[in-house]
Amino acid sequence: MPRQNTASSYGSVTKSFHWLTALLILTAFPLGYFAEELAHHIQSSAFDGSQATIDRATLLFSLHKTVGVAAFFTALLRILWALSQAKPGLLHPDRKLEAWAAETAHWVLYGAMVLVPLSGWIHHAATDGFAPIWWPFGQDLPLVPKSELVSGLFAEVHYYAMLLLGLTILAHIGGALKHHVIDRDSTLLRMAPGTRAMPQPPAQSHSALPLVTALLVWVALLGGTAGLSLAGREAVPAGGATQTAAGSGWAVEQGTLGIEVVQMGSPVSGQFAEWSARINFAEPASPGPAGDVEVVIAIPSLTLGSVTDQAMGADYFDAATWPTATFAAEIHQIEGDQYEARGTLTIRDQSVPLTLPFTLTLEGDKATMSGRAMVNRMDFNVGAGTKDEGTLGFGVDITVELTASRST
Repeated sequence: MPRQNTASSYGSVTKSFHWLTALLILTAFPLGYFAEELAHHIQSSAFDGSQATIDRATLLFSLHKTVGVAAFFTALLRILWALSQAKPGLLHPDRKLEAWAAETAHWVLYGAMVLVPLSGWIHHAATDGFAPIWWPFGQDLPLVPKSELVSGLFAEVHYYAMLLLGLTILAHIGGALKHHVIDRDSTLLRMAPGTRAMPQPPAQSHSALPLVTALLVWVALLGGTAGLSLAGREAVPAGGATQTAAGSGWAVEQGTLGIEVVQMGSPVSGQFAEWSARINFAEPASPGPAGDVEVVIAIPSLTLGSVTDQAMGADYFDAATWPTATFAAEIHQIEGDQYEARGTLTIRDQSVPLTLPFTLTLEGDKATMSGRAMVNRMDFNVGAGTKDEGTLGFGVDITVELTASRST
């Protein structure tokens, strides 16, 4: 079998790329489907916290992503090879509508073979957590920031481009079968393994219309997806969307409340977009009591990389049942700008003593605070079914930074 294409048939290299790409794509589809089904189950109230289920979902997602990356590079090589080769002509160029549909489908397929895995890869790189790609080159991509907006946008692009890819593959298969079963010509056999004599296609000219049509399809899909994704996102106020309780001694002007967990050996950071703080504080003359604070946190406002939905599930924060967490504490000056908030943190139905060390800088009626503490998620029954620290670490790092002004 010749490696190069001829005017009447495809060469061995083209055929190998064709069937390898088909194998990778048709493998990625069911892996992604079953992984998503398991993810939805894990996020549901019916999930029993089974570690085996979580491990199975992780395995399927990693397989899906790794196969997708392989499909991306295979598709690039296939397209580069195709550009260097003559393409066998159509056996029925006189059927104008059929020829236009076939050529358009090919151009759409070329775009989808690149865009579907690439958009999924960008979604993966723009967020933290869950199911790594199995290769030695890291999980990030150059020029792709860690961004919920970028991650969400490309997740939508990945989904709708995947639907278009699936529909185009079905149309492609349907057309091939139509040629083989109804027309009884050699169109399908030209891509089949092996060497056989093929009829010489009639003379024909190629139009740019199929390429233009495919470009319009992709512009419509990408533009529509971006519009839907951006329209569905509510603007988050600056300063971490902090809300300050009325009547407190100090009013929070801006601040962030974040957590960091370690999942499968990699840190995953998140922030709460909605929380309120009631602060009463007076700088003491000497180390000792300096006031009190009560913080109320909206659990559903947490974004935690790609595992945000999982974190809201029944075995984790169970946000539907326990939508708020609270931290009530007394403030103590230790020495100079070193302080501690000594109190109780309540998450779900568990209340655990917590001391939060922090630094405090005072400039007139302005205060800047930065603190960090570590808690054990198992103390709060968060992820109680996930007892393997290799999957999800027990320690949760809590960080808070804020700027406040004295109420007048």
